[in-house]
Order: sequence, then structure tokens, then C-alpha cells
Amino acid sequence: MLKPEVEDGEQTLADPQFRADVLAGLERRPRAIPARWFYDRRGSELFEDITNVPEYYPTRTETAILETICPEVADIAGRGRAVVEFGSGSSVKTPLLLRCTEPSAYVPIDISGDFLRESSRALSEAFPGLLVLPFEADFMRPLTLPHTVADTPKLGFFPGSTIGNMIPLMAVDLLRTMRASLGEGAMLLIGMDRIKDEATLVAAYDDAGGVTAAFNRNVLDRINRELSGTIPVEFFAHEARWNDDRARIEMHLVATRDVAFTVDGRAFEMAAGESIHTENSHKYGSRDARILLRSGGWTPVREWTDPDGLFGLFLAEAQAERPAP
Repeated sequence: MLKPEVEDGEQTLADPQFRADVLAGLERRPRAIPARWFYDRRGSELFEDITNVPEYYPTRTETAILETICPEVADIAGRGRAVVEFGSGSSVKTPLLLRCTEPSAYVPIDISGDFLRESSRALSEAFPGLLVLPFEADFMRPLTLPHTVADTPKLGFFPGSTIGNMIPLMAVDLLRTMRASLGEGAMLLIGMDRIKDEATLVAAYDDAGGVTAAFNRNVLDRINRELSGTIPVEFFAHEARWNDDRARIEMHLVATRDVAFTVDGRAFEMAAGESIHTENSHKYGSRDARILLRSGGWTPVREWTDPDGLFGLFLAEAQAERPAP
């Protein structure tokens, strides 16, 4: 039976998968918590703030690319598809795509229900003639999309280089899940951040204003609130590291002193300097990105980048299902 937790004066139920992932992650060595649990309401709001800090180039760069290529995307993919966005729509990027592709429906999928409903309402107001079907779900798992769009050709939209948050094996699994959810004849527009100099990468995940640090530490606040945790958040520091061997930025929460705490009644201890690994952001060269897409069941059709080669957008089509031999 789920324990009622209190948030903003109202009782909520702790997600059982959140509980399982946190407890398992804190018990393992090295300690790690899946990045998808960043996105409660506060986490989603903080991430929107991150996209506007000067150091965080991916959002503004991807948006600029989209502004240029959207008509070409519409010409290749065709108009009238159902646009299925994996992750709640941004107030900037999503309207760009919706305006140029003239979709028959828009299906935003997000794990954060409150944030999803708010962004869906805003888009419904901006596009009054568009059928908007918000779908609260974890898109890392197989999905059955609303029956309203079951027979409609689909265009998946996965911006922001979110695919980089997964290790390559998980990324391939997610791409295959998307392929299965979107069905035959589907297309996918996906963003992937590119490998570049370490200073630029680290600054993007450790901004001078401390917004990313607040975003990272918010997962500890969520654990305390939803899982009856006693984690001393003030004794954990945000740290962004470039792992050159794995071509990824890693985010960690590092204990600044020895700490002891409980989560859901279980006791934990961490030594000063020990960290909880909270996120990866893998970076892909053009060739690596194409290999990743093909491994996940997608054939790249077009690739675009900005003048400085900071970020890449790919349009891919679903590979045909092959009958078993």
C-alpha cells in the first residue's frame, strides 16, 4: 500500500517506481539515481529556467535550427500527421513545429502531470483548432497512444538532446520503443548535442547563477518530501564532470561532509567526497548519431546543424519491420 505524502498542503501518493529506483540507487556502488526523477513540478520549472541561462547553448541553438528547417521538415514528412512529442512541449520549439507541419493532432507525453497539463493548455490556446491530447506517462516504457490517433501517420518529436541522458544501450532501447509506439510509416525529428571543447560543455551544466545546481539538488528535496527522507540537502554540492572516455557530461551530488540519513525508513551513510550520480548527457558526432538511430530502428533521412556545429537535428523514418526467418 502506498504511503500518503504531503505536497503544498495536499496529500499525494509516492510513485512506487520512484521509491524502488531511489532505494536501489542509494544502496548500489557507485550510488546513482535515474535522471527521469528530476522532473516533478519544481524540477520541470527549474529545467525551463536552465534553458534560458547564458551558458546553456543547446536550447537556443536547436531553436534557431528549427526556425530555419521547419518548412523543409514539413515538405519531407508531409502535413497532417499527428505530432507526438516525447517530453512536455516547450513554449518556443513546439509551436515552431506545429505551425509548419499543420498536424491533425498533437500528443505531448510527459511524466510530470501538472507541468504537462499546463503546457498543453497553453498550446491549446495558441492553436485553438488543434486537437491536443496530453498523455501522462513514462515514455521510457512501451506506450499505446490514444485511439483517436491510432490510424494517423505520426511524426515523433524528441528535442533537447534528451536522448543523451541515456547510456547508448538504453538509448537504443528507447528508440526501439518509440518505433513500436509510433508505428509503421512514422518519422522522428530528434535533437542530439555534439562533442565540443570541455570548457563549453562543463559551463553549460554548471552555470554561474546556480540554476543547474538547484535543479540537481531538487531531486533530494523530492526524496525528502515524497519518501519521508531526512537527507541534509545543504551538505551536498552540485558538480558537473566531463568524461572524455565516454563522451558525456556527468552530474553528481557530492557530500561535502560525512552524512547519515534515512529514506523510507532505511538508513544510509555517505562519506565526505562520495557522490550520487544523477545524470549523464552523452554527446554524439554525426556518424555516431546515425549509427545510434539505425540501431534503434530508424533510418536517417536528413541532418541539420548550426553554423558553429554545436548541435544536430535529425529527421529519420521508421525502418520496415522484418518478418521472422
